[in-house]
Amino acid sequence: MADNPLMTPSDVAAIQAAVREAEARTTGEIYCVVADDSSDYFETPLAWAAGVALLGPALLLLAGVHPGVPDLGGEWTAAQAVQAADAAARDTLMGAILLQLALFVATALVVSLGPVRRLLTPRALKRERVRREAQAQFLGKNLHATRERTGVLIYVSLWEHMAELIADEGIASQVEPQVWDRCMAALTAGLKRGEPAAGFAAAVGLCGDILAERFPARPGDNPNELPDTVILLPRD
Repeated sequence: MADNPLMTPSDVAAIQAAVREAEARTTGEIYCVVADDSSDYFETPLAWAAGVALLGPALLLLAGVHPGVPDLGGEWTAAQAVQAADAAARDTLMGAILLQLALFVATALVVSLGPVRRLLTPRALKRERVRREAQAQFLGKNLHATRERTGVLIYVSLWEHMAELIADEGIASQVEPQVWDRCMAALTAGLKRGEPAAGFAAAVGLCGDILAERFPARPGDNPNELPDTVILLPRD
């Protein structure tokens, strides 16, 4: 388990205790994962850099830069005039290309900075990546393989400031999705306060209440099928 700046060993122990207490009341299994992030979002600086670079020619026009027109006074032949006009057009085009390249590189470097990249990455893209990674963790940690299909994943992605809750089909078939809203609200409130253990414990307790009502524990037949601890996923 990797060190995480948000989670101390005492936080992990508190969450683990909350999971054990909740699972003692239900046949459901609650699994907690905290990831530093859910994607590298490399496309964000590239997309912004390309967009800004496309503004290069417009910036030149706004700055009053236009293709030079050669002075046709004097003894210019038609061929010389055409050559001079072509050279002026090439110089202007090269200047536009160099400006676009400079804008692309500068924008890509700036947007690659963590806080800027987080600000400029569309929220819908972050939500999609967090949901996708949560689903990958759900399958990768075998939450779909519990005896009665009653696994619940609580997944937090710190960089995006987002969380997901996934319930296996045995639960989803009997519990409406909005029922979990209170759990997620308690979790996110704790994270915003800088109290992750309290947020997780509250969310786990509420999940335990929901599961205990619909999937109560059976004395003598309630195996612990998944680890109770918090899985911490560091940034790659």
